[in-house]
Amino acid sequence: MKLSTRGRYAARALLDLALHDTGAPVSLREIAERQGISAKYLDQILSQLRHAGYIRASRGSRGGFQMSADPASVTLLDIVSAVEGRTAIVDCVLDPTRCDRASDCVTREVWREVSEAMDRVLRAITLADLMRRARKRHPR
Repeated sequence: MKLSTRGRYAARALLDLALHDTGAPVSLREIAERQGISAKYLDQILSQLRHAGYIRASRGSRGGFQMSADPASVTLLDIVSAVEGRTAIVDCVLDPTRCDRASDCVTREVWREVSEAMDRVLRAITLADLMRRARKRHPR
């Protein structure tokens, strides 16, 4: 199982935005450069996060992105779900009709348990938690 770059980059971009929140918008270019993410790809990801209500965008020469949600209220599960959709280790966990054996499959039960455990961990960690970890690792 692998989290896609979309989910990982979304978490990194929101963390970057939260850490660099000075009250002024942060440009797409700045985030992309600091995070080593293609600006074009990052723009797509930030658009999804804006649509989900976690950030807001402003246009113009002083435009950019700002947090619109409290980092303490945004979980990693929220972030990943906003850009990836619902999480599950295998498709049949979310949609049993994807497999003819789903109703009698013992391994599907295990995959469901693994998916639920992953969701619990992602739900337990907020953007504010990541900010604390980042500041502890890189004090200003």
